[in-house]
Amino acid sequence: MPAVSYDLLNRWLESVALSHGKLISKITYLFCDDDEILKVNNQFLSHDYYTDIITFDYSRGKLIAGDIYISLDTVRSNSLVLCKSYEEELMRVVVHGVLHLCGINDKGPGEREIMESFEDEALASLHDF
Repeated sequence: MPAVSYDLLNRWLESVALSHGKLISKITYLFCDDDEILKVNNQFLSHDYYTDIITFDYSRGKLIAGDIYISLDTVRSNSLVLCKSYEEELMRVVVHGVLHLCGINDKGPGEREIMESFEDEALASLHDF
């Protein structure tokens, strides 16, 4: 894990949620390796592949809550493929989970572009904290 200011991270994610009309109730991040995320993917989603993030949403109304699994192995390999720093890719995945909890999807037609736009906007705002 890179060195992270949890106070800064909390303020940033609260700001992102607020920009989507949401308030953070409780979010738990579970950082793991590829083997663990594959187990979670198999057990809970019946998917047999690796991913960088799995978000379990427990939100109610304007209060967002959830468990977010992030594979640091996949984040690292994605950062190399995308020519991004590991830290930047990790922050993209962290905010991606919050955006899912805010109700933004990325599987349907045109949704991926919308998600990426919100990720880019959130990452640009990180420097304000």
